[in-house]
Amino acid sequence: MSLHEEIIKISSKYNGHTAVIDSAAGKNYTYGKLVTAAFIFADIIKKSDDEFIGLMMPMSAGAFISLLAVLITGKVPVMINYSTGAENNISYARKKCGFKTVITSKKLCDKLGVAQDSGMMFAEDIAGSITLIQKIKALIKSFSPFRFIARKSPEEIAVLLFTTGSEKEPKAVMLTHDNIMSNIESLTQLFYFGTEDIFTGVLPLFHIYGLTTSFFLPLLSGSAVNTFVNPLEYKFVADGIKKNGNTIITATPTFLRGYCQKSEPGDLKSLRIIMAGGDKLTKNIKETYMSKHGAEVLEGYGTTETSPVISVNTFEKNRFGSIGQPLPDVEVKIIDIDTEQELPHGQEGKIYVKGRLVMKGYFDDMEETSLHIRNGWYDTGDIGLMDTDGFLWHKGRLKRFVKIGGEMVSLTAVENAVEKHIGEDYQCCAVEIPHITKGADIIVAITKDISDSEMKKKLSEELPPIAVPKKFMYFEELPLMGNGKVNFREVEELCKKRTGF
Repeated sequence: MSLHEEIIKISSKYNGHTAVIDSAAGKNYTYGKLVTAAFIFADIIKKSDDEFIGLMMPMSAGAFISLLAVLITGKVPVMINYSTGAENNISYARKKCGFKTVITSKKLCDKLGVAQDSGMMFAEDIAGSITLIQKIKALIKSFSPFRFIARKSPEEIAVLLFTTGSEKEPKAVMLTHDNIMSNIESLTQLFYFGTEDIFTGVLPLFHIYGLTTSFFLPLLSGSAVNTFVNPLEYKFVADGIKKNGNTIITATPTFLRGYCQKSEPGDLKSLRIIMAGGDKLTKNIKETYMSKHGAEVLEGYGTTETSPVISVNTFEKNRFGSIGQPLPDVEVKIIDIDTEQELPHGQEGKIYVKGRLVMKGYFDDMEETSLHIRNGWYDTGDIGLMDTDGFLWHKGRLKRFVKIGGEMVSLTAVENAVEKHIGEDYQCCAVEIPHITKGADIIVAITKDISDSEMKKKLSEELPPIAVPKKFMYFEELPLMGNGKVNFREVEELCKKRTGF
């Protein structure tokens, strides 16, 4: 059964239960109301000839309605990243996937400075033009919904998302209904989710982390989602968690730090599951949540191509610093970078993943698909190791290694060393700048104004000489992507401009 069929089945069971608490609109939507609204939108969307439908909506009830509507028409939603270069991302997605229709919001387009065009369908216009007859028709459909929704095979494409493009051009990831369902089934084996739960929806739906854990997972669990348009409004989000008694949040460490800083002791005590992913969880964040709110922060790991969760720490099996143990039914092996041979426990290599969670492939890109998936194994491009107890440890991106004087240096290791000396209230990002004789120099963009010489002296005591950065560049803030991670490509461009490249 497809994801939307499962959601419809859940909505029939919990028709009067709250599905969405929209913090921006100040409205609550029951499962019944959500489905009825989706049927109204679907009647309009299905008039489009496009097989793919672009979706560019902020985290809100409108996004939930629009996404569910696209799914029940049988069309494939293409999630468009609006956090960086929204207009370019729309154009890129249209060209790559061959569609014209984009469901979006006038308010969002105005805020982003995106020019409106004839291919755009605005949620405000749809909502404002609904007639009584349309409402009655949608209500009738909601009483026997399976007669009016597209039936899809679990192996068919459910959604198309783009990789972040933080390191190179985005790739269009095809995830099937079964890919995402496998992730949800595995997570529900490890954690309990129910009708009494309220998820905190802060992650954008154009990232798979937000799409799976803040849309599909709660709706397939009969839970509610408290949505927030802007995850950077830390105080507003923290107040919303306290007000509604939210019980679950999945977010990046950057966001979690902000919510903790802007909350008062005990404000977040209702949270029974706090899951950090997308970046490294620091000891300070973990300890501050425990001391301030009596709440445990867990850490997991995943990729867009794996729907996304690969491994996770649980309350029963939790080892700080690791990214947890692989999900049930997920296989992980560590491969030697040079020989491609599997490595024993404790040795670092490339992280390979196998299971139902692995994507169908990259849309219209057989070459990239074949490079990343071989014999069912997906090459994550990450470096890590598995310890003897089955915990996975992430050591950085393979592409974030730079060759200097013939030696490979990890930019992540450089960042980790710098972070020890600047404190967790500041950010840093190590990038490579071309050098005529050495091949490359390491530059560190940093949000703390420091002395180059003093920092180099400290780092020289713990890093090999070739890994000590040539220069530290101060920025008031570093550019972030929509999920709260530092945008490596943009930082690199900023540093190149300053150095004259």
